[in-house]
Amino acid sequence: MTQTPPRDPAVPDVLAPAKLGPVTLRNRVIKAATYEGLSRKSLVTDELIDFHVRHAAGGVGMTTVAYCAVAPEGRTDRRQIQWRPEALPGLRKLTEAVHAEGAAVAAQIGHAGPVANPKSNKLPALGPSRHFHATTTSFTKAATRADLDRIVRAHADAATMAVEAGFDAVEIHLGHNYLASSFLSPKVNHRKDEYGGSLENRARLSRNIARAVRDAVGDRIAITAKLNMDDGVPGGFWLDEAIKVAQWLEQDGSLDALELTAGSSLLNPMYLFKGDAPLREFAAVMPQPVKLGVKLVGKHFLRAYPYKDAYLLDDARQIRAAVTMPLILLGGITGKHVMDQAMREGFQFVAMARALLREPDLINRIKDDASVRSLCIHCNKCMTAIYGGTHCVLTGPLTGPLTRRQA
Repeated sequence: MTQTPPRDPAVPDVLAPAKLGPVTLRNRVIKAATYEGLSRKSLVTDELIDFHVRHAAGGVGMTTVAYCAVAPEGRTDRRQIQWRPEALPGLRKLTEAVHAEGAAVAAQIGHAGPVANPKSNKLPALGPSRHFHATTTSFTKAATRADLDRIVRAHADAATMAVEAGFDAVEIHLGHNYLASSFLSPKVNHRKDEYGGSLENRARLSRNIARAVRDAVGDRIAITAKLNMDDGVPGGFWLDEAIKVAQWLEQDGSLDALELTAGSSLLNPMYLFKGDAPLREFAAVMPQPVKLGVKLVGKHFLRAYPYKDAYLLDDARQIRAAVTMPLILLGGITGKHVMDQAMREGFQFVAMARALLREPDLINRIKDDASVRSLCIHCNKCMTAIYGGTHCVLTGPLTGPLTRRQA
């Protein structure tokens, strides 16, 4: 029988309890935000609650509810949860159900900006500058300073409501060319005022949002942010700038941890995911004329990138070397061997997405057998399932909550 080598006591045990700001998680594994496609009329549904209960029962330390918009025009679809008093009863029901399974729960808060769907929302999408969005075949409206002030306040209000709803943490969305991320990108941000030009100006909105959230909630809940390391497009936001923004966010003292991501939902969505680009499946769920466009030129927009475990680690190491704040490693976390590598390299938490869509009980299985590896094949067809409820297409939609007794 092969013996497990002794663990280095200086390296955190990824499956042991850990502090995230004021919150103690039962382990260092976070279910990353993956838009569930299960909210209706911007409100929580029983299906959305069941989705997160399954992940909580499956053993994660914290599950993340995605994506909760701070303003009506900031939704990528009109069905998405929007922070407002009418949403609070359902959100409380969700947090109570997750807590009953022993896990913590975070709410991802943000504004989709140029990624928002103005046709679905019946409101103009906002961006740093006028920009054509191929998926919605529409132009964004350049946000005014009054818009930006309103949106900063809306993030603070959303975080306050998250406390009231029983969330343990909020994750501020600063990635994927959503509004704050689009301001960071010199490819998308062509402004000439104090929000454009220099990196300091382009980072102003992200820093103002994080500061407003911290001022609103103090240390009542944990505050994290999802930050792009690069957009994956020439002329976009890149790692050298991300390092400086991470340092500024650390200096500001607004965050308890930073989750590192990459890619642009606006310009290069597959850059984050790595693996296959399911063009046929994307075309099948898109309306015309987008469906035809995907068939004709989709391979130029939905590019396939080679997959490897911990595929964001090389870039994330450079952020790790530049800041001391806790960091969350995302991307290709498929088993305990990758989690342990992240811990050895100085990351405090890991975040998992597709692997948990494939197997919501994966963490419990890893606890029982450290050699267990994810069954996810990185086909990325789960991305096309959001319109009917996000799930792994290989297993089919799960129905009803999975409790510990069933796990």
